[in-house]
Amino acid sequence: MRPTLVLAHGFPQDATVWEGTPAALHEHADVITPDLRGFGADDREVPNVLNMDVLARDLADLLDERGVHRAVVGGLSMGGYVALAFAERWPHRVQALVLCNTRSTADPVEARQARFDTAETALTKGTALIARGMMPKLLSAKTRREQPGLAARVDAMMARQRPHTVAAAALGMAARPDRTGVLRALEAPVLIITGDADELMPLPTSVAMRDAALDARLVVISGAGHLSNMERPDAFHRAIRDFLTELAQAT
Repeated sequence: MRPTLVLAHGFPQDATVWEGTPAALHEHADVITPDLRGFGADDREVPNVLNMDVLARDLADLLDERGVHRAVVGGLSMGGYVALAFAERWPHRVQALVLCNTRSTADPVEARQARFDTAETALTKGTALIARGMMPKLLSAKTRREQPGLAARVDAMMARQRPHTVAAAALGMAARPDRTGVLRALEAPVLIITGDADELMPLPTSVAMRDAALDARLVVISGAGHLSNMERPDAFHRAIRDFLTELAQAT
């Protein structure tokens, strides 16, 4: 049976980070790439603190609307936090998990404070400043040098997000718990993808998730930073296609 793959985007982004992914994977899965609550074209009400559990509930509702009981649930960066929250609440609905450039642990004190600062900056100075500050760590130096057009698109995507949504999501990420235990308990297979030049999520964070999971594969994409799906789309999509092929053969 053809699986459904739902992919949650990162922060402070929208579904355009997955441009090209549905077409690249259409032979292997029905791909859903929604704008998360308040991001992109989504106009749902956003609370002052946008917890990952709320976003996971939104994904569950979306799958319900489409009549999908089980799915391959995945996410990039913040989207990975959402996918883990989904797997914690509805493990029976997870056919497999795809975690891209993310981590399962909670933020340490310094990182939480940085989230609070981000929220304050978004509300008082705007999202363009947030985008400008994040850009050097989102894309590898190689990508920024060789793909200036991509860097410009990513910058514009982040700058156009609503300040209230960006602030609320930053506070929601700061509040998230450690979900490494979700990986230890989840019986579904897990694909972990990262870039070897990811400064925001260094390789040990992905290795730790692989080691914690019962059944996990780690793919490290050479030359990619934090947005491995956009920087090296061919390698990224190949990793997911291989994973979906093996998943189909096992069922």
